[in-house]
Amino acid sequence: MSERDHDYEDAGLVAGLEIHQQLDTATKLFCDCPTELREPEESSRRFTRYLHPTRSELGELDDAALEESRVDREFEYLAYDTTCLVEEDEEPPHRLDEEAMETTLEIAQLLDARPVDQANVMRKLVVDGSNTSGFQRSTLIATDGEIETEEGSVRIEDLLLEEESAKRVEETEEGVRYSLDRLGIPLVEIGTSPDIRSPAQAREAAERIGMLLRSTGKVKRGLGTIRQDVNVSIAEGARVEIKGVQSLDDIDDIVRTEVGRQLELVAIRDELAARNAAVDQPEDVTEVFAGTDSGVIGGALSSGGSVMGVRLRGFDGLVGREIAPNRRLGTELSDHAKRHGAGGIFHTDELPAYGVTEGEVADLREAVDAEPEDAVAIVADSGETARTAIGAVADRARAAVAGVPEETRGANEDGTTRYLRPLPGAARMYPETDVPPVKPDRSEVETPELLTEKVGRYEREYDLDRGLAEQVAYGRRMPVFERAVGEGVDPTLAATTLESTVTELRRDGVAIENVSEEQFAGALALARDDDLPTGNVGDLLSALADAPELTAREAVEREDLGGASEDEVREAVREVVERNEEQVHEEGMGAFSGLMGEAMGALGGQADGEAVSAALREEIQKRS
Repeated sequence: MSERDHDYEDAGLVAGLEIHQQLDTATKLFCDCPTELREPEESSRRFTRYLHPTRSELGELDDAALEESRVDREFEYLAYDTTCLVEEDEEPPHRLDEEAMETTLEIAQLLDARPVDQANVMRKLVVDGSNTSGFQRSTLIATDGEIETEEGSVRIEDLLLEEESAKRVEETEEGVRYSLDRLGIPLVEIGTSPDIRSPAQAREAAERIGMLLRSTGKVKRGLGTIRQDVNVSIAEGARVEIKGVQSLDDIDDIVRTEVGRQLELVAIRDELAARNAAVDQPEDVTEVFAGTDSGVIGGALSSGGSVMGVRLRGFDGLVGREIAPNRRLGTELSDHAKRHGAGGIFHTDELPAYGVTEGEVADLREAVDAEPEDAVAIVADSGETARTAIGAVADRARAAVAGVPEETRGANEDGTTRYLRPLPGAARMYPETDVPPVKPDRSEVETPELLTEKVGRYEREYDLDRGLAEQVAYGRRMPVFERAVGEGVDPTLAATTLESTVTELRRDGVAIENVSEEQFAGALALARDDDLPTGNVGDLLSALADAPELTAREAVEREDLGGASEDEVREAVREVVERNEEQVHEEGMGAFSGLMGEAMGALGGQADGEAVSAALREEIQKRS
């Protein structure tokens, strides 16, 4: 059975979602710094930190944080001219941002969720370097919501307001480099109950939540501003949290592939049980590879490293078994080795290869007393890295004997997933003592108009066709459209500019993302006031993309895109009619179409068509 053909009811699929959405507020959640993203090259200074886990109020250590701390890494942070002491964790956080709270309460209403009586800020232990403080601040705002899908309702367990993490820039030799521009941006997390029973329902639920979020008009748009985590389990499997699903289009594939992966792991578990499988303790097998031709192993040994191996009893043929597209059980073992600094593993299901000879494979088997039904995995690296990595490999192999391990995994671009860390537990949450509690007040919060409702209104009130109405309502520049129409701009002009014209410019390589909402609004206002011919709107937007520091009016003046004056229009039309006076006398208004094109050409596109049309009709009537 392929990964696309599972009987999800028979498999016992249970899934839930965690949607993380950045809010488009003026300032960050616990300080007054702006929420604009910066380029790493703009960084004005850097500093480093080492983070370590702390025990909860009950004296417990979170498993995920503990494993993270075993990897000794330095975290470097890029700071900017806008970075403050709160972001650097050198000053206590300020009060919870009121704008973020108000938007979160709007979202609660759209989810039909009930706000809590008192919102208490909590610290969530995170020691992967993504927070300078070693924890993320998170606040429960509402519970007990619900959305509808074609396959039934999906309950909303909780709605939280959190601070966004720092942006991961790159891996360094010492550890990880982060950028602080993103740290602290208000973020809502929406968690559903495990009510989802198919990949299609998971995608529909995510789409519904996304639509509700965008309906507020107060969320950030673009790559990285919304992330979906998916929790998946099957009857004989285990709960797996898949982090960082960037696109809605990937959710159903992620769920489908994870179900297939767990089914394969269950099948491997059953086969291992039939073979009475077990995992030995790792041991040093460096002597086997003295004088090896393998570049990887030889490189490790020449640097003073070692080769550690582990006998996997009853695993022969199963380490190389595919459990997801282009991923095998051996890939899972390798992920755990990489987690501890190794480059990966070799195993006997794939050897001889990579410069390892048949003789070395035979000697390796003999060194660990492997029988024909056994497999052997090895790690070649520096002494300490090799030892910790092979220990992690052995632990993951033991988990395979038990079945499907509970864990947190990361989403890959091809729809598969990779191991990240153990599932976090309650031990990583404890109260934030620096921020006072907040009593959510819904009394003045208005329920936003849904995007689905906007589409219908745009059709009725503005006479937009369905397709264009949907593009505008669901588009990232919907607030610009509403503002422009409210200020008297023709709805069709506003809609086609913000959707069709923008799409054409982007296809032509114009960096349209450089144009701000204020510049879009300014361009449309100029067209409304006949200070900019509608035919020049695209040229103006292109000019603004190249010079985002200019206002729309300044760009019109610099590029000479402004419209001809009323007197210039009349003069040009008069000259066209006089040149074609004989035709006008013979045809009257029948000459209008031909002369209209000539008049627009004479004005070089610098006049509004309606103004030219009116002047031309007037001149023809005088001579008819």
